[in-house]
Amino acid sequence: MRLTNVLRLFLFLPLLFVVSRTIAQELTNENSDSLIGPHVQLRSTWKGNIKASKTLSILLLAGHADSQGISGSGTAGEAVGLLGAEPMDPLITDELYWNLKVCKEVARLGKINGLNITFYDPGVRKIIDEKDPKTNWTNGFYHAMNGGYSLEIHFDAYGEYGYGPGLIPALTLNLNTIDESLARNFGRYPILFRGGLGSPRRQIRILEIGKLEGKLEQKLRDKRTSDSTINLISLRIVNSILEGVGSETISN
Repeated sequence: MRLTNVLRLFLFLPLLFVVSRTIAQELTNENSDSLIGPHVQLRSTWKGNIKASKTLSILLLAGHADSQGISGSGTAGEAVGLLGAEPMDPLITDELYWNLKVCKEVARLGKINGLNITFYDPGVRKIIDEKDPKTNWTNGFYHAMNGGYSLEIHFDAYGEYGYGPGLIPALTLNLNTIDESLARNFGRYPILFRGGLGSPRRQIRILEIGKLEGKLEQKLRDKRTSDSTINLISLRIVNSILEGVGSETISN
């Protein structure tokens, strides 16, 4: 390498460090409320009062992981659906792309902070039979019936079709302190939202992180901020669960 090129590299590295540090500081200082947007504004009166134990077995599911290419595949997001951007992965919707990443990070953070938490991915992206043993619904239902807590991660539709962040509870009177904590930190959907969705009817909670649009989607799609944004969202979820079981929350 010529001396002039070495000098240029030497002069450029401090600038690169400053830019990287600025991006990191921007996300560190980012308030997750400003990312996910206003909580769902629908009338809801349910409360989660049953004490949840830290040993409770939690099963994470990525919304729409088994319904690609058929009805119920998830939102394309504002960038793809309205602004003409290329999808993050041409084989799946952008919602599923981010659902999977958030689930993996929540499971990682949860495990290292003492939660009994696992992530189930059916692997098969198009399952027609809803009773197939590989589906989210089947695995989430049986996990809940065996005393566990099933939580499906979603991003909400953009624009007028979405309601915003919040927890859609299971159709049960046995709502617990994890439900209550997630509702306080994200928002509270009515227990009979849209007459009762498929997952809640199977005792699977649905967490809508936020509408896949605007700043939230921009931070997710930007390679410089994507990982930190996923971590910030996942940290909010894990801390909500930790609060729900009476454990100390984490900062990173």
